[in-house]
Amino acid sequence: MSISPTTKVFIRKIDSKKAIEMEDVLAVEEPLEIRLAYGPLNARIQKSISVTMRTPGNDVELGLGFLFTEGVIKSGSEIKNTKHLDFEKNLILFECHENSSPSIAKLERNFYTTSSCGVCGKSSIDAIRIVCEPIIEIENIQVSMDTIVKLPEQLREQQSIFESTGGLHASALFDLDGKFVALREDVGRHNALDKLIGFALASNLLHLQNHILVLSGRASFELIQKAAMANIKVIAAVGAPSSLAVQLAQEFGITLIGFLRGERFNIYSNKQRIKI
Repeated sequence: MSISPTTKVFIRKIDSKKAIEMEDVLAVEEPLEIRLAYGPLNARIQKSISVTMRTPGNDVELGLGFLFTEGVIKSGSEIKNTKHLDFEKNLILFECHENSSPSIAKLERNFYTTSSCGVCGKSSIDAIRIVCEPIIEIENIQVSMDTIVKLPEQLREQQSIFESTGGLHASALFDLDGKFVALREDVGRHNALDKLIGFALASNLLHLQNHILVLSGRASFELIQKAAMANIKVIAAVGAPSSLAVQLAQEFGITLIGFLRGERFNIYSNKQRIKI
C-alpha cells in the first residue's frame, strides 16, 4: 500500500466577495525516516540517518540520493537491499553489502530537516565542502542559448503533481541538447533533487556531467552542493541564486543560470559553456 502524493480537502473560496464551497487538492507532506544497516553479518549495525518531511513517492530514490549527496555512500552498488519497515511506509531501511564502508562520520548535521530547510542542520558550511568531492572533470561542454530558453516550458509540461496542487518544487534532468530525461517533485526542493539523483544512481547515469539540471525555483547553496556531488556542470534555475550558491558554483566549475524566464536569463558562473 502506497501513500498518495496528493489529498483532497473541502474549502471555502472567496472570489469577488462571493463564497464558494469547493474541493481543493493539496500536496501531501509526511515524514520519512531513513535508516542504514552496515557491517559484517555477525555484527550488523542499524543507524537512523535522517528524518525528512517529504511528498510520498520515489522513497527509495530519495534515500539513495540523500545517502550519496551527503557522502555516506559513493555509489548505488554499495546498497544490496531496501525495504519499508512499517505499514505506513514512513520508515525505510537501506542495507549495505558486508564489504561496504559507509562514511557515517560525514553526517555532521542534525538528523531532522524540514521540507523548507536543509542547510541549517549542518554544523558548518565547511562541513558541506568537505563532503562535496567531485570525481570527474570534463571540458568542452557546450549548450546553446536556444536549448536553455526552452527548458522552463519543458519543465512545466512534465510537472504532473504541480499542475493539480501548485505546491511542489521540481528538479529535472535534460541532456545537453535539451532532451528530457527525468523529473522528480517534492514539497522540499532538496528532496526533489535527492530523488532525481537517486534515480540517476539506480539507472547507472552517474556521473551527470553530460546533463543539465533544471530547478523550478531558486538555486540555494545546498542544491548546488548536491549537484556538485553528482558532477553536474550546468544548472538552470527559474528563480534567483543565493550568493553562496554562486560562490560554490564558481568553486566547483559549475555553470549556474538564474532567472530563466522566456528568452531571458542571467549567467552567474562559467559563462563560456553557453553559446549565445
